[in-house]
Amino acid sequence: MIRGAFAGYGSLRKLLVVLLVACVAPAAFMAAGASAAGVVPTDKGPVRGIETGAVKKYLGIPYAAPPVGDLRWRAPQSPDRWRTPRDASQFGPHCAQTASPFGFESDSEDCLYLNVFAPNIRGRAHKDMPVMVWLHGGGLTVGESDDYDPTRLVQRGVIVVTVNYRLGYLGFLAHPALSAESSSGASGNYGLMDQQASLRWVERNIKKFGGDADNVTIFGQSAGGLSVHAHLASPKSAGLFDRAISQSGAYDIGTPSLAEAEASGESVAVNAGCGSDQTAACLRALPVQSLLAVQPEIAGELAPNVDDDVLPQPIGPAIESGQFNRVPVIEGSTHDEFTIFTALFVEPLVGPNPPSFFYPVIVGVLASTLGLNASGPDIVAQYPLGDYPGVLPAISAIATDAIFACPARRTAGELSEHVPTWQYELNDPDAPQIFVPPTSYPFGSYHAADVLYLFDSPLRGGHAPFDADQEALAATMVTYWGRFARAGSPNRTGVPDWPNYTTATDTAMSFVPPTPEPTTDFSDDHKCGFWDAHTGT
Repeated sequence: MIRGAFAGYGSLRKLLVVLLVACVAPAAFMAAGASAAGVVPTDKGPVRGIETGAVKKYLGIPYAAPPVGDLRWRAPQSPDRWRTPRDASQFGPHCAQTASPFGFESDSEDCLYLNVFAPNIRGRAHKDMPVMVWLHGGGLTVGESDDYDPTRLVQRGVIVVTVNYRLGYLGFLAHPALSAESSSGASGNYGLMDQQASLRWVERNIKKFGGDADNVTIFGQSAGGLSVHAHLASPKSAGLFDRAISQSGAYDIGTPSLAEAEASGESVAVNAGCGSDQTAACLRALPVQSLLAVQPEIAGELAPNVDDDVLPQPIGPAIESGQFNRVPVIEGSTHDEFTIFTALFVEPLVGPNPPSFFYPVIVGVLASTLGLNASGPDIVAQYPLGDYPGVLPAISAIATDAIFACPARRTAGELSEHVPTWQYELNDPDAPQIFVPPTSYPFGSYHAADVLYLFDSPLRGGHAPFDADQEALAATMVTYWGRFARAGSPNRTGVPDWPNYTTATDTAMSFVPPTPEPTTDFSDDHKCGFWDAHTGT
């Protein structure tokens, strides 16, 4: 598995830095010409948002009390009430994280806010609209809710809610002292608890914004997609959502035990300054920066744990056995997931055109550091260098298939035994790259590219620079997502039919511009027969 696989490899630890490309840079939504929207009552007090064109926005609404002081590392608590209308025209603070190419530095623990985006339908009442709750990516270590402008989805008659949740050690640290004081006898899954608290807020309040609390879709990409899988597996999420979409979220559905997570937490306490006083009081007295300073780069080292409370069993076995919250699911990935990681973390180490004799060496290191149950020579035999335009594209193909593509297909197959399931792959060879500079090889459909077809990125120029064919594909994807949220199936008149995934037909939808088309070549394309025999969930 990915978790912990890079220990001791120095700079090569950066090969999978947090699997965090699900984020785009933070942005302000206060567009020119915005005007005040009406006041909406919530169970804690009224909020006044803004409206810009076709969308009403209610931003920075607290769904839980600030998890500061004695509330650090506790389950989210109810926020205080307010009486006069609360200004909901600005986003709340980002959860604490270090500076990265994918988000802003923050030391705020007061960050449990959500945002509601609703259609601005003038002249007639709007109610009982489907609701979509977006869980951002970022390896559970970085990211923020205000990175995603959902206008295109909202224009399809969907209410979209975006959520902040605790990150890094503040969101996922387990420790014996924290477990001892908890009524559940567990610790570490605070970020997932936050997400569940936001879903309970939606259940109580979304009707006032025109939404249907009995028709809620959770969706997320990368760590957000992993979170979607966690909520499928969590009994405490039962009844809080009715459909689920996981985008590139099958990369690591193994889950450590509480004991393993607590042992790791004890080491964190030592490194952060509580070596001789491993008490909850010492931990809560640590400055945020002390925790951020020792936080690891690798996403898999910060993960939900099996705590017999939020997660009574690992995510993978829960899905495989059918012991999960049974709702319709879309499971997806992108054709070239790893190209962006290769560009960011491999190319700087080995150069843009490493000689061919480096290839077996790099593959061997990749296999051992990623914990793949396949030898370097076996992998090289499956991926002969002559099949690729260079070493780096070959490396990207190996890691894409082993870490993302084939796990997504396996997960879709396991889900399909119990619930209606649809699998997709973004397969645009020229997907716009707005996150990182050009590199020595094409990015193709890189990790997070599918986000651009659903959301705009205001800080990076708003709408992605699509050509006409890509615009057509984006419109179809938004239609699929909106229809799935409304009816539990992505299919409707006017878009290509998307077949259900079953292991018998093994059919995924290939999102190629301009028109998606079903394919049965996914397994062969990604060598899933090989990886299914050498890796597992």
